[in-house]
Amino acid sequence: MNIRLLKASEIECRVQQVKETGCSLLLYKDARCDMKILDETFGCLNWQRSHDLINGNLFCTVSVFNEDIEQWVCKQDVGTESNTEKEKGQASDSFKRACFNLGIGRELYTAPFIWIKLDSSELQNRNGKYSTNVKFNVAEIGYNDDREIVRLVITDNKGKERYTLGHSKPQNHEIVLTDDQVKELYKVAGDKQVSSLVVDKQVQKKFGCKVQELTLAQYKFMLDGYEKLEAKEGK
Repeated sequence: MNIRLLKASEIECRVQQVKETGCSLLLYKDARCDMKILDETFGCLNWQRSHDLINGNLFCTVSVFNEDIEQWVCKQDVGTESNTEKEKGQASDSFKRACFNLGIGRELYTAPFIWIKLDSSELQNRNGKYSTNVKFNVAEIGYNDDREIVRLVITDNKGKERYTLGHSKPQNHEIVLTDDQVKELYKVAGDKQVSSLVVDKQVQKKFGCKVQELTLAQYKFMLDGYEKLEAKEGK
């Protein structure tokens, strides 16, 4: 089953290093994002997590039920301590790492080196150690067919664009279908006795996303398929 790519709204920015001329950023996802995608992809009752202490290190195993082979598929990884709560930090980190092994958010590994220029008003210098209070957000992201990041726009907490990768959006960038397009897809499918629930399942299985998250090309593919479909009773 395909696991969809992360949306811009699901990616967080963390300041990794601050110098006199600027700062570097890391892109990451949180555990809530992982749980959301697990629910969407496999169903809330078709995945589970467990934790084991091995040689003093906390490991997490995430198991998902594969309907095609009718077996549980398990991925495991170890966590590291956080700067706040030791046990909670290890549990959360090991869970996120195990989800990376499943393929959730693995596209973040293709992120470029991100350097943000800062002016003096955005810097604090405490005994020669620089820091900044500026917060950053991923405003836009796009991927190529190999699930690699090829488009990235980062803004600050004032909405100002601070970093840009790529001059134009790739073919499979995030496209939000209009309500009329979504209704049209359900209507065409319904005319062929295909319920909206079946449409949702077919889209999820083929593209790993919801109907509203389809690209225009994917939408046209599904629409053409339903238009050519012979209506079958009992569906």
